[in-house]
Amino acid sequence: MEYLLHLLIIIGIYTMLAQSLGLTAGFGGMISLTHAGFYGIGAYTAAILAVNYHASFFLVLPTAMLISGLLALIVSAIAIRTIDDYFIICTLGIQIIVFSLMNNWMSLTRGSLGIAGIPAIQSLDITVDGKIPFLMLTIFFTAIIFGVIHTLTQSSFGRILRILSEDEIFAQSLGKNVYAAKIIAFAISAMLAAIPGVLYAHYISYIDPTSFTVDESIFILSIVIIGGMRNLWGNVIIAAFLVLLPEALRFVGLPNSIAANMRQIIYGSILVIAMFQHNKVVKDKVQE
Repeated sequence: MEYLLHLLIIIGIYTMLAQSLGLTAGFGGMISLTHAGFYGIGAYTAAILAVNYHASFFLVLPTAMLISGLLALIVSAIAIRTIDDYFIICTLGIQIIVFSLMNNWMSLTRGSLGIAGIPAIQSLDITVDGKIPFLMLTIFFTAIIFGVIHTLTQSSFGRILRILSEDEIFAQSLGKNVYAAKIIAFAISAMLAAIPGVLYAHYISYIDPTSFTVDESIFILSIVIIGGMRNLWGNVIIAAFLVLLPEALRFVGLPNSIAANMRQIIYGSILVIAMFQHNKVVKDKVQE
């Protein structure tokens, strides 16, 4: 039961990350490889404030979201001036910079040693200790993020994102402030990514830079692509599938060395199929 609860918590964390990235990558058409960086900022903010200053959860969470949002505003002001592949490369560079700061800023992050002894979530007289209470908290925040993204994408702001993702020039011709819409979407996405970061730090009780690499950004983006660029429920299903896939291969009885390779082969194959399907849908729309 403990093992199952752990997997459900991890699925919830990746669902939150995928849905927050979906706001920019799916609805806004901005493929970003910086998401693990914002995820890591949330985790490190929680770790530093909780370990060094014994801050409560209700102080840690908004602080982490604010820091991620401010950094996203700075990043987006630069990155959004580029387009298409150049935007992806720019966000990749920013992800590498964020990882390097986590890995080398010894006085703040302890570098590759990481930060240990992160306490359980505490606020007032409530302590979230144990997997069942933490799972309930994870489900609560997953539902909150789902609701926020759904509300935003169904609003006039969401319609602007859809238009600019399809045809940015057309959106500008309608008098829409495309630049501002992109910056706002990017900042909101980063702020929401900080939430699972905070939860992850308190849950694992130890973090280091290896949890927030470029590979992690690619994995989160893969969930968005395979699940459907604008499909919030698809993100939930694919996050569960990709998290449970290596566990299922272990239960089959394959040696760890073979299971790890099989996971990569299956994961890569699904990603290729998803991209072909996406291209087919795009071509059909163009022909219509």
